[in-house]
Amino acid sequence: MAHQAITPAGSAHDEHEHHETPVVFGFWIYLMTDCVLFGTLFAVFAVMRNQFAGGPTGKELFDLQGVGLETLILLLSSITFGFGALSAQAKKHGLFIFWLAVTFLLGLSFVGMEIREFSHMVAEGNGPDRSAFLSAFFTLVSTHGLHVTCGLIWIAVVALQSFGSQAWTPRFMSKLTCLSLFWHFLDIVWICVFTFVYLMSVI
Repeated sequence: MAHQAITPAGSAHDEHEHHETPVVFGFWIYLMTDCVLFGTLFAVFAVMRNQFAGGPTGKELFDLQGVGLETLILLLSSITFGFGALSAQAKKHGLFIFWLAVTFLLGLSFVGMEIREFSHMVAEGNGPDRSAFLSAFFTLVSTHGLHVTCGLIWIAVVALQSFGSQAWTPRFMSKLTCLSLFWHFLDIVWICVFTFVYLMSVI
């Protein structure tokens, strides 16, 4: 009789696990489509990188020191998010919220610095309408910034959900896994942006 009581619960758990697995797999597919999006934007930038139309070049515009700080902030946010994920695995709610809050603040700082850079460039008459080079630059970098902003909203939502009854359930952990994939993906894209757009334009 004891064995019969355990079997349905185990089956329900397995069924729930099988239900959550396609969610993560589906999110991987979404990330692949995002790779295509960013790959297209990188290709456009590669074609337009020397189309200055008499305007400033990347070497004249870009401040590698400031962009380097942005890069450091975003990479650090990936580490703090990792600590948050480990805290969630250990079901340490206080630590989880702390590391998520640190990650959120780092991501917010990154977006703030990016907006400041754009504002400064536009104020000096170097907006996206100045040349094909700047159009491609603003489109690529702002698309990444928009993704980071969506990630920040997602972090806030997950943090709020962790206070509810669904915290630490397989469904919640599945959402956290998808968010982790998304956040680390943005780091990888930014490293490509830093290298291909900023660094190669200045060197």
